[in-house]
Amino acid sequence: MMRRPHGQAAMPMSGPRYNEFIQSPRVRVIDENGENLGVMYTRQAMEQAQEVGLDLVEVSPNADPPVAKFLDVGKYKYEAQKKANLARKTQKTQEIKEIKLRPNIDQHDYDTKMKKVIQFLEDGDKVKVTLRFRGREMAHGQLGMQVMQRVQADTQEIAKVEQHPRMEGRQMLMVVAPK
Repeated sequence: MMRRPHGQAAMPMSGPRYNEFIQSPRVRVIDENGENLGVMYTRQAMEQAQEVGLDLVEVSPNADPPVAKFLDVGKYKYEAQKKANLARKTQKTQEIKEIKLRPNIDQHDYDTKMKKVIQFLEDGDKVKVTLRFRGREMAHGQLGMQVMQRVQADTQEIAKVEQHPRMEGRQMLMVVAPK
């Protein structure tokens, strides 16, 4: 097991580089009040930050020269983590909901299923429409295709067909997604 030499801290695994981990020889410095102090040597900027009691944190490493700020590293990482958690909490994941139909579906049953399909699409979810054939219904594939085209026509204003109707064994599948 290798040991690092005394006096040298470990490189931070995640987050921005700070203090002695900043690799650029010169940085554009912004102080704790948000004022631009200009471009200066990293060592000089670190000394100024320590005088104020803060760390020199690289906030924009891809700029030329990199931008560094006088900040408290722990507080900066904590706030960044809170912001990431909030963004993850508020994002909407798109689910695939499934509606099952039959080729000889009655009008009222069809209307009920379509209300549910429209509700799913308005919630921002994709809908997988499955039409199942049983027994002799397999010989009348055109009936199933007519039902699928009807679904497509009824959802035309609010959805687009992501996957056109296709046979998969004894089922016909179609996927519609919100526009």
